[in-house]
Amino acid sequence: MENLKNRQQQMQSYYHEQNNEIELLTQAWNNQLPVLLKGPTGCGKTRFVQHMAEKLGRKLYTVACHEDLTAADLLGRHLIGDGKTYWQDGPLTKAVREGAICYLDEVVEARKDTIVVLHPLTDDRRILPIDRTGETLQAAPEFMLIPSYNPGYQNLLKGMKPSTRQRFISLKFDYPNIDIESLIIQKESQVSADIAKPLAELSHQLRQLKDHDLEESASTRLLIYAANLIKSGISKVEACQSAVIEPLTDDEEVIAALMEVVKAKFG
Repeated sequence: MENLKNRQQQMQSYYHEQNNEIELLTQAWNNQLPVLLKGPTGCGKTRFVQHMAEKLGRKLYTVACHEDLTAADLLGRHLIGDGKTYWQDGPLTKAVREGAICYLDEVVEARKDTIVVLHPLTDDRRILPIDRTGETLQAAPEFMLIPSYNPGYQNLLKGMKPSTRQRFISLKFDYPNIDIESLIIQKESQVSADIAKPLAELSHQLRQLKDHDLEESASTRLLIYAANLIKSGISKVEACQSAVIEPLTDDEEVIAALMEVVKAKFG
């Protein structure tokens, strides 16, 4: 159990920079500017935010956005306890008060009226009005707002309005190249390059098929899962099927075709 705890702590702080994003976000934080992260699922956006929160010494509040997320879920609500009513801050309000980082994962999944509450925090006012308490909070100097989303999933109903998007500095993320991804897999799962490099090469092959057969690409996260299974004694082919191929699709014909790619690499 202690080894698992140590490994989790190590995983939380590791991040491999690709395009000067660490310096860019650091300077955005220094200048009290909000940052929008754009990129496909599993390319490292969340890990980057975790790493930067540790680097900047700030507490991190993470919100997984979804279609039922309301403004109250972010701001807070009145609750009843011990025979009285009291106010409980939501994660956004806590971050504003404490000077923490608030990370809104897949922000376009949230309702439009929920996203609107972010606007006063993303200009020079840096305020958060809370109608239910009558407060208008001035964000602490260290507060930072970081939403993220996957542009590949945008549509007419779930796109980010230009009026919202233009309130942020934007950092574009993508999957790393084979060499960097191999290093990430080695670091995260503690496997050798002999295991990590072929997994990274496999992912590169699978990503080339995305526009033809798959809705989503094989993420670095899935490759790390596969590496952990292989390290535990599962065969490479079986590990790749369970950790990489099956999560990508439910179509049996597509699975069979993708497994041919796996077997050609590891068979």
